[in-house]
Amino acid sequence: MYGGSFMPILEIFRQTISALWDTKLRSFLTMFGIIWGITSVILLVGLGIGFGIDQRNQLRSIGTDIAILFAGKTAMPSGGYAAGRNVSLTVDDAVAIEQGAPLVKNISPELLRTVNEVSRWNAADRAVRGVWPAYQNFRSLHLSEGRLMSDEDEKDGARVAILGAEANRQLFPGKPSVGEQIIVAGYPYTVVGVLASKQQNGSYGSGPDNSQLFVPFSAMERDFPLDDKGDFPGIVSDIVVQPVLPAVHAAALREVREVLGKRHHFDPTDLDAIWAWDTLEGAQFTDNIFHVMTMFFAAVALLTLALGGIGVMNIMLVAVSERTREIGVRKALGATARDIRSQFLVESAIITMVSGALGLLCGIGMIVTMRLLPLPQFLPHPVISAMAIVASLITLAAITVFAGTYPALRAAKLTPIECLRTD
Repeated sequence: MYGGSFMPILEIFRQTISALWDTKLRSFLTMFGIIWGITSVILLVGLGIGFGIDQRNQLRSIGTDIAILFAGKTAMPSGGYAAGRNVSLTVDDAVAIEQGAPLVKNISPELLRTVNEVSRWNAADRAVRGVWPAYQNFRSLHLSEGRLMSDEDEKDGARVAILGAEANRQLFPGKPSVGEQIIVAGYPYTVVGVLASKQQNGSYGSGPDNSQLFVPFSAMERDFPLDDKGDFPGIVSDIVVQPVLPAVHAAALREVREVLGKRHHFDPTDLDAIWAWDTLEGAQFTDNIFHVMTMFFAAVALLTLALGGIGVMNIMLVAVSERTREIGVRKALGATARDIRSQFLVESAIITMVSGALGLLCGIGMIVTMRLLPLPQFLPHPVISAMAIVASLITLAAITVFAGTYPALRAAKLTPIECLRTD
């Protein structure tokens, strides 16, 4: 008996569990929509963030906040010189930038050629980069064994080489390489180090660092310089610069263009005269792409969750229709409209809350499992996102209110006579 007062919450909860158990298959299928929706939000947002982190890490493998400068062709006249002139970069330009651009922290010219290499075990035709020692730090060259090139190596023009991981495997298949001699373009070089293998989805020049060899700039300039060196003494393939701080990256590049503009007689604002591949700008562009992708993933997942909410509303409307006579009997025995409304609201809340809890556990569990497993290189490790969890819970709360309110109000408005007339 209800005695004219609203039902105790424990009684409502008991009746709700009983009603759900009577239609357990239908209730489970409805709950599955919510579970999958919550799981999708957490997993897809986590994957989107993971893709962004993975791409940033791979960009760092190319270099830490660097710009690679390449020779171009002037697009505007300057200082009495006509437009359309070719600009060539030289090692003297690198020295001038080092001395005249205070916002540049590190700099290195590069010579890049593909030549023949021979060890006592194998031969190869791989790219060789001649660089200054500072290059090894800002280009993220990390050793697995041996040592890096030193200032003394550069000063003395020492014939020493560092092998990329793949180059090492080809030239010294299963054999020790540090201390061994290789013939590079006909000259004997001693292997002093081997690079650790690194994931790298981009590069400039002749492929990823794993496949290349690195030697002192002075040694390469002496032994096997660029083919067109005779036409323009001191010519280099490119110049790599690193600013003192990421915040002054743009200002540092302006300083560099001013130095080179004075030396080669072009306007510093002429971006075609010297064009730059800017890894900081590339990282920001990549961040924007993956931010949009993550938002898209989140929107799709939240839509899936909303569709699960529609399923909850549908099952509650069906429950009202199926239990019309029950509602009439309860009202005839003294249950109020508030009692009936509370019954269906609590029933909807239980479905969504239990489903939401299972969805959170499933989503977080999948991410934790994927982070513990070795994944293919193209698939990043997802990240547990607090933003995704909060968005899921807010959406779940909205579903609880909207999916339960209309069926509950509809049930509460039924009169005992209308209910008892129903077949």
